[in-house]
Amino acid sequence: MPRDHRTTDATTTGAPRHQPTAREGHQVIRVLLADDEVMIRAGVRAILTADPATDPAIEVVAEAGDGREAIELTRSHRPDVALLDIRMPRLDGLAAAAELRRAAPDTAVVILTTFGEDEYIARALADGANGFLLKSGDPHELIAGVRAVAAGAAYLSPQVAHRVITEMRSNRIGHGAHARRRVDTLTPRERQVLTLVGAGLSNAEIASRLNVVEGTVKAYVSAILTRLQVRNRVQAAILAYEAGLLDGTTP
Repeated sequence: MPRDHRTTDATTTGAPRHQPTAREGHQVIRVLLADDEVMIRAGVRAILTADPATDPAIEVVAEAGDGREAIELTRSHRPDVALLDIRMPRLDGLAAAAELRRAAPDTAVVILTTFGEDEYIARALADGANGFLLKSGDPHELIAGVRAVAAGAAYLSPQVAHRVITEMRSNRIGHGAHARRRVDTLTPRERQVLTLVGAGLSNAEIASRLNVVEGTVKAYVSAILTRLQVRNRVQAAILAYEAGLLDGTTP
C-alpha cells in the first residue's frame, strides 16, 4: 500500500532532482521510473504527476536509465511501484522484475513497453510482475495501473488482458483438473479470497466485501500464494480461472 510520505530527498538519474508535488500529510504513491530514453521518462513522469491534488497523489521519487540502476535505486528508495521498460541496457526490465521480486518484495512492479508479443507477456508474469502496460495505451491506463498495483491489485492493459484471457481459454481444458487439485488444498475462506482476487478486486475491496480489516486480507493472499506456489496475484487469478472459481462451473 502507498505510504504516508511527507518528505522527499530522491536522487534521480538523468534528470534534475524531482520536487515533491503531493500535499503535506496526504498519502503518496512513490514511483521509480526506469527507461533508457530520457524523453520517455519525462513524458511518463509528466503523465503520472499531472494532477497532484488527487489523493493519493503519485510522485516519481527516482529515475534509472537501465535495469541494474533500477534495482539499486529501488533498494535505496523503497518505492511503492517500479515502472520498468522491457528493453534497457545492462539488465532488461524482465530480468530486473525477477530480481526485484527477491530484493524488494514490497515494491510492486509494472512492465511498460511498446511490445505486445505473447512471449513478453508470459515472461513478465512468470517473473513476478504485478502489471503490464503498453506505451501506446491511453495515459489514463498508466495512472490506473500504478494506482491499482499500489493498492494491492494486479493490472493489465486491455490489449494484454485480451491476450491473457485467450491463452487461459486455450489452456483451460488441459489445465483445469490440475488447477482444481491445487485449489482444493485451500481452506473455504482462502478459496473465497482467491475467487475475489481472480475477479480483480484489490485488498481493500476484498476487505470491504468480507467485512474484515485489510491486514487480514493481505495475510490470506500471502498464504494463498505460498500454498499454491505462485509468484503473484496475476498467476493466482489465472489459476482461479482454470479451476472454474470465477464462473462456478467445472472447466
